[in-house]
Amino acid sequence: PATAEVLGRWRQQGHGRWRLLANPVNLGFVATANRGLRETAGDVVLLNSDTEVTRGWLEGLGRCLASDPAIATATPWTNNGEIASMPRFCRVNSPPADRAVLERAWRQAMVQSGPARYPDLPTAVGFCMAISRRAIERVGLFDERLFGRGYGEENDFCMRAQAAGLRNVLCDDVYVVHLGGRSFGPLGLKPDEGSMQRLLSRHPDYLEQVQAFIAADPLAERRQAIVAELERAGCRLGSNRPVEPRRGETIDRQGQAGIHRGTIHAGVRPRDPLRALSPLRICA
Repeated sequence: PATAEVLGRWRQQGHGRWRLLANPVNLGFVATANRGLRETAGDVVLLNSDTEVTRGWLEGLGRCLASDPAIATATPWTNNGEIASMPRFCRVNSPPADRAVLERAWRQAMVQSGPARYPDLPTAVGFCMAISRRAIERVGLFDERLFGRGYGEENDFCMRAQAAGLRNVLCDDVYVVHLGGRSFGPLGLKPDEGSMQRLLSRHPDYLEQVQAFIAADPLAERRQAIVAELERAGCRLGSNRPVEPRRGETIDRQGQAGIHRGTIHAGVRPRDPLRALSPLRICA
């Protein structure tokens, strides 16, 4: 309800460069996301309603997608994003308490820790997922038939992109706070065994790829360098804890990067080179 209120006020203020799309009925996540993708002509970002962006986040994701025509998706660093989490990998880290300190420290850390490298990931993480138009044209949209209301559709998209010779990468000079658990929560929608089975029915080696990535932790050096610079700049990213399953969920070590959370997104900024699909509640 709060998201709908904010978007209603925002529309009344007449932000002419943006277009807000609302579904008269509940189409579910995948169909609504696909509607947004069809309404745009350039690169897009799917952004959860339980996130807080930092200065320059959209431009940074745009630079990442533009850096290599083979990049299909880009995911930023976060406090709570499984394989994209920092300071601890595959942990739910507390979000920084002082966002102003984070903004200042992040800019300094990016200067001191060196240029972005855009390392490869086995899959994007759905809390904030930038998608290149090249990939959409080559791979297609999310699979509405297989994934329905959501969970697993972005992983399937990433695997299809990989099979087409494209890359899923970490945008390692951007940070987005993810509070977690607030996008699908009111609807009671959770990843379940069925979500994973649907994904594995199409990509049987998906879990093996994720397991190998977690075991190798190729982001460790870059992550540690950034964290060290943040601390030197006076910003501690907070305590951390392992990803804990909520009631009715089963999330184990090998699957915790498997089915990522999502939300419903709509709204288009037609004249921007990178279109951010702003969050819209799933309920009609």
